[in-house]
Amino acid sequence: MARSSEPAVKLKPGDRAPLFEAKDQNENPWKLADFIGKKHVLLYFYPKDNTPGCTKQACSFRDNIGSFKSADVEVIGISTDSTSSHRKFIEKYNLNFVLLADPEGKIVDLYGTRREGGTSSRRVSFLIKKDGTIAHITDNSDYQVHIDEMRKAIEDLKK
Repeated sequence: MARSSEPAVKLKPGDRAPLFEAKDQNENPWKLADFIGKKHVLLYFYPKDNTPGCTKQACSFRDNIGSFKSADVEVIGISTDSTSSHRKFIEKYNLNFVLLADPEGKIVDLYGTRREGGTSSRRVSFLIKKDGTIAHITDNSDYQVHIDEMRKAIEDLKK
């Protein structure tokens, strides 16, 4: 059993990414299983729409989307915010990728990213390979570390 200071789930590179379904910002169903065998997925969990660090992180993914797409990587953001909050966040910052709503925190718990004692997620990114296994995990409060590490991990996938 995990200690209270550790997430109940502790995923690591090489593990199979837990499959899940969620609603995107437009209330459309989204399934990770639909991408297995087709694309790599950069699944990034973040605490809250429209907060300074989360906005900088989302805008950084937006500004770098071309390099991700050219490497066959689908960028997907996920937080415990509602679909309507995500829609407003996307419109306000012209985001060019899907945001998934996890208001009950089920996916946050599935991936072990819940903030200790909180209802939101920590800032954690997972690079999931086409075969459904996790290639890289970044668990750091600094959004720039996520961008830098994921770029390197994607380059490593190409090798």
